[in-house]
Amino acid sequence: MGKFRPSPPADMSLEEGATIELGSIRLKVLHTPGHSAGSVSLWCSEAKVVFSGDVLFHLGIGRTDFPGGSYRVLLQSIQEKLFTLPAETVVYPGHGPQTTIGFERTHNPFLA
Repeated sequence: MGKFRPSPPADMSLEEGATIELGSIRLKVLHTPGHSAGSVSLWCSEAKVVFSGDVLFHLGIGRTDFPGGSYRVLLQSIQEKLFTLPAETVVYPGHGPQTTIGFERTHNPFLA
């Protein structure tokens, strides 16, 4: 594997509970560390969708071998932040197929 390179500085910080508005769409910031220290997921309660980035995937979870990653913290983030969302919430991960919170609660081998 190649050398890790630090990311460039962020243009802005996304704080837990903050709301991002894009036209009529409102996304709530959920701090979901574990894949990286600053991982966030974006929850739209009106549409019942969450953009999980590299935290939760269809039948999988994010890698934790990057600097600042932690398997224990990742599982805690998923249990405490994502799995508290309604079961019908559609999960759009950073890559791969969409899933739902309910399906992952029941079938994800890392979390079931």
